[in-house]
Formats: sequence, structure tokens, C-alpha cells
Amino acid sequence: MASRLVSSLLSRSLPRPIGKSSCLKGVVCSYGTAASIEEPITPPVKVNYSKLLINGQFMDSASGKTFPTVDPRTGDVIANVAEGDAEDINRAVSAARKAFDEGPWPRMTAYERSKVLLRFADLVEQHNDELAALETWDNGKPYEQAATTEVPMFVRLFRYYAGWADKIHGLTVPADGPHHVQILHEPIGVAGQIIPWNFPLLMFAWKVGPALACGNTIVLKTAEKTPLSALHVAKLLHEAGLPEGVLNVISGYGHTAGVALASHMDVDKLAFTGSTATGKIVLDLAAKSNLKPVTLELGGKSPFIVCKDADVDEAVELAHFALFFNQGQCCCAGSRTYVHESVYDEFVAKAKARAMRRSVGDPFRKNVEQGPQIDSVQFEKILGYIRSGIQSGATLETGGERLGSTGYYISPTVFSNVKDDMLIAKEEIFGPVQSILKFKDLEEVIRQANATQYGLAAGVFTRDIDTANTLMRALRVGTVFINCFDVFDAAIPFGGYKMSGHGREKGIYSLSNYLQVKAAVTPLKNPAWL
Repeated sequence: MASRLVSSLLSRSLPRPIGKSSCLKGVVCSYGTAASIEEPITPPVKVNYSKLLINGQFMDSASGKTFPTVDPRTGDVIANVAEGDAEDINRAVSAARKAFDEGPWPRMTAYERSKVLLRFADLVEQHNDELAALETWDNGKPYEQAATTEVPMFVRLFRYYAGWADKIHGLTVPADGPHHVQILHEPIGVAGQIIPWNFPLLMFAWKVGPALACGNTIVLKTAEKTPLSALHVAKLLHEAGLPEGVLNVISGYGHTAGVALASHMDVDKLAFTGSTATGKIVLDLAAKSNLKPVTLELGGKSPFIVCKDADVDEAVELAHFALFFNQGQCCCAGSRTYVHESVYDEFVAKAKARAMRRSVGDPFRKNVEQGPQIDSVQFEKILGYIRSGIQSGATLETGGERLGSTGYYISPTVFSNVKDDMLIAKEEIFGPVQSILKFKDLEEVIRQANATQYGLAAGVFTRDIDTANTLMRALRVGTVFINCFDVFDAAIPFGGYKMSGHGREKGIYSLSNYLQVKAAVTPLKNPAWL
């Protein structure tokens, strides 16, 4: 269901005239140099939870400090949130340790754990619109995207992991002698988890779901840019019957709370999603402390390959979605669009036209495809990459400008004549900037696509099964989308090659991140069989 919802976003195309006058008063804007963003809508939700969640209770930080979380539509403060630091991480880890060593969660039957997760999924479903509004307010993503795709995906993920809870089992294996050998799969203990700001709710589900299904306890650090939705759903999880101390949520900064969690000696496992640069720091901290295992889902610079047999109109729409979805703030965004030379000019012209039709505006308004970037830092970073593209000789086909005078809106941007050595083709921009490159044959595009430090995902658009099979096996990435993109079903594993991280999230493979494997061997006396 979730993948169909994503596809519904892809298939929506708003027919708008292309021209200099691009702002429709009181509705939405297509990009343009004179465009202005309308007055923001008052969000239909209140912030009810802004404190740390430790041992089942909301509380102030030990220091009493708070930090602001900001509305990216305006730059205004939404709420002041408790700022956790090392002392709060210590309190949270202690609560999680006690809940694991002495509490009921790992000791209740797997079926009982499953029922808690199912009740939680039902509660989230009942609060769908409220959670979607909170996510949009804190993050800037379109409300329609949050309400019809991301919150339903969240629900599906927890129901998926609820189904796994009582199906995790070990093995018995034969030995070369009179011994009975059992292989046990045990919960790993206290899991530290650090989630990013681009998909706060979904990353909560990707990490918390499998950890709880396996019987672990958790200390979760939210992204300081988007702390609100995790606190709200954590409250619902306790309403569903989660025991105290099993899930602890700390809002705070990476250099304080994040460092404390990654280096904590009583955390048994760490999972991190974020940039490759920060991932290296997290891995180093984990190694220098207690050598805890680490799952990393990091950056990407995914190629999207349009072959010579492609239906250009369909390819343009899919490539547009692959890049611009979620304001381009997606780790697996198809940010290197490789187009065969025989259809390159037609593709560029149509990609430009599609970008100019993209509706940008207040994400709470109906039919808006693109909201603001997350904050001023990301906003300036993206504009810096756009300047770099111009300076390096790429052709700016459209966009490249700020929209409006408040908030962090950027016009959908398309570059053509991009070369592999340009920064916009090498580095993760994390914004609405499409770079279109040219290739002449499969051998060349395979070499180009793999010539990167990243290996998270790739897209292939072709009608030829042999071409699809060749590229599927040649591309060194964790996921290859063929004639589709961003299909994120709960059962599909997600993760990268190379410096896009290691380990997999979602699906059956994610369970191994939160389980220990133990062999138990006992002698057999006069066995009837071996």
C-alpha cells in the first residue's frame, strides 16, 4: 500500500502555463524570478510534547536548557524543546538498562510484544492527520505527502514488525559427534539510535520497529531540527502498553547528546542515519568506547539512467520525482540524471518544462509539491552548490533562485551539460537541483555511475530486459529501481555500498541488527540418532 501511495504522488502532475508570471495569489507558485510565497497557513495542530522522555516520564533536561525548533516556512520558533546532553543520555541509558535487565519487555512472550506494537499502529492511524500536520510544520514537507504517504507507511512498518515479533527463532544444527547444538537469537540489549531530520517519523519506524520486535530497549536521539513528531508518537507507544524505560527519547545536539550516546559504555548497539562525514565520527566513537556494533545509513549520489529506448515523457516525470521528492532532501535522490545522447536534448527541454511547472508554496496548501528547505544552513548550502554549478560551466536551464522573501524556498533547478568532475555531480546537494549528464553507451554509463564514493541507490529507465539486467548487476549500489523509484515497502531492505554505510534497514535483514547469535552445546548420552 505504501508504495502505491508514493506512486500516487509521482503520477500527480499539475498542468500550469509556463511563463514569467508564476505566482497564483492565495494558492501556490510555480517558480519564477518574481515569485513570492503567500502568507503561511496556521497549522491545525498544537505542540503537546517538548520535554525529554525518560523512563516513561516527560521531564526537563538536567541542565534546564532548551533550544528552539523552527518553522521552515517563516524561520519563526514553533516551540522550545528540552536540550538533552550527556547527563540526560546517562539517565536514559540507565533507564533502558534497568528495563532490559529487570523489566518485563524482553521477558514477555513475543506474541504479547506483537500486540503492543499492533495497538500502537492503530493509535497512530487514529492520529494520522495530527501527526502529519506536526511533521509538516516542523519539517516543511507537503502535508499531502505526510498525511497520505508517510504516516500510513509508518503504520505499515510497525504492523510489519509486529508480525515478525513471534517469528524470530533459532536453529538446531548437527555436530560431528554426540552433542546437541542450539543456535539462539537473543535481543542485543540497549540500542542507541540517532535519526535524521528529513524523514523523522519514517526513520523512527525503521529503527524502533525492529529493535522492539526483537525485545530490546532503546535510547533514541532525535534530530535537533525536527524533534516534535518522535516525542508525540513515543507518547502513543506508551499508551499502547509499552513498559517504562523501554523507549527513551532525547532531543539535543549531535556534539553533546549524540556524542554521549555513541560513546556510552553501557549501550550495546548503535544505529545512525545521516551524513557520511558524521557517520565516520559515530563509528569512531563506538569503536573507541566499547566496540559496539554500528549500523550506518549514510549519504548518496544516486545515478538515474535514461536509456535510448525510453519513453522520454515517462522518463522525465520519473526522473523529476526521483530528484525533487521531499524538496530533494532524500539520501537516495536520483541526483545524477544520465541520459543517452540520442534523446538528451529532448529530455533536457522537457525536464526544464516540468521543473517550471512544479508547484512550490506553503506545504499546508492543497496541491503543493514542494515546500521550503529545512533551515537556513541547508538553504545556503544548496544555493552555494547552484553557484558552483554555474561557475564550473554547467548550463542553468531553470531555477537557481530563492522564492519569496521569508522562509527557505528555492526554485526547482535544472542543470544541463554537467560533467562528472563538477561538484554538483560529485557531492550530495540534498536539495531541489537536478544535474543532467550525457552518455553514449552502457559501458560508459556504468563506469560513470560507479565512479563515486557512494553506493546507496540507482534508477534505470529502459524497455529492454537485457539492458535492465546488465545494469542491475553492474551498478554497485544497495537498491536498483527499474522503471520506478522510491518504492519503500516495509519488506524491502535498504542500505548502501561503499561510503553510503553498512547494514540494512527494513525487511528481514534489519532484525539481525538487533539480535545476538549464541551457540549452546550439550553432550548427548546414548543418542538414538545424530
